[in-house]
Amino acid sequence: MENTAKQQHPIGVYLKIWLLLFVFSTLSYMVDYFEFQGLLRWSLILIFMFAKAGLIVAVFMHMFWERMALIYAILLPPLALMVFVGIMSMESDYTLLTRLTFFG
Repeated sequence: MENTAKQQHPIGVYLKIWLLLFVFSTLSYMVDYFEFQGLLRWSLILIFMFAKAGLIVAVFMHMFWERMALIYAILLPPLALMVFVGIMSMESDYTLLTRLTFFG
């Protein structure tokens, strides 16, 4: 018999995360049920979506227990993309405002 040390996480961690995912999904559906509109609706949906995605990546993909280099390699590029999308969104608002001011 071979003695190998295996790392196992307690089942309670996974059950708590499943419960949190269920709560976030319920809250996400409640946004539609209560018929929130506009910016509030979309910001709540995005917040719940990112929270669920973060929990899934951290626990079920074992990123919470990984080395920092691996975390940076996987999580840093999407974060940089989100920053660039935000910058370009602000730039497009400025361009639209300029066009409406001078050509509209």
